[in-house]
Amino acid sequence: MHQKRMSMPTSWKVPKKTNKWITATSPGPHSKDSSLPLVVILRDLLKIVDTSKEATRILQEKQVLVDGVARKNLKFPVGIFDVVAIPANNQYYRMLQDTKGRLYLNEIDENRAKWKICRINGKTTVKGGKTQLNLHDGSNILASEDYKTKDTVKLSLPDKKILARFEYKIGNTVMITGGRHSGMVGKVTEIETIRSSKNNVVKVSGKNDIETIENYVFVIGEDKPEIKVGEQA
Repeated sequence: MHQKRMSMPTSWKVPKKTNKWITATSPGPHSKDSSLPLVVILRDLLKIVDTSKEATRILQEKQVLVDGVARKNLKFPVGIFDVVAIPANNQYYRMLQDTKGRLYLNEIDENRAKWKICRINGKTTVKGGKTQLNLHDGSNILASEDYKTKDTVKLSLPDKKILARFEYKIGNTVMITGGRHSGMVGKVTEIETIRSSKNNVVKVSGKNDIETIENYVFVIGEDKPEIKVGEQA
């Protein structure tokens, strides 16, 4: 299925009036609204190819890695904090979100491309009584029971071994990944637990002091961001 450019998600930072159609994402680790198809990244953002046919060729040659894995699907969804690498060109990027909620590629070095951060969205108990962490990018890893939902883990790529853990708690550094404060980076000053079906409220101090719901808060470090961050207009 293709997507009309005029009705594409607002998170796609792509011109709307150049063509009528644009490639849609295929089902995968991220939703349509929170990811970009790989072909759009190569053609419209990085501009290293001019057509889908050229993109197909370099993907078939395994020249493009997403989180350390060669991807051949033009429609593969690349979402926030995913790492896109083109080693032959010495190009490495991490997908981030700007202050308008649009996805963009933040250039990083080769060493930073060897790991990514993931939020723990849930935990399940699997065969043998082991604990499985369900991560925001759709992947699952085995870990100890000590890890909590809303914590963030730093994972090596592509094997996804835990290198570090950043707790969801007051004082740690977070990025807002939804709502009208998208892209803002600051420190958690208060977590208000709501005793109802409503979302918990988190207060964050940065350039401005704001309140947002817990689901939009993504821990990215302790005293300072673990990842390289930067705003794009």
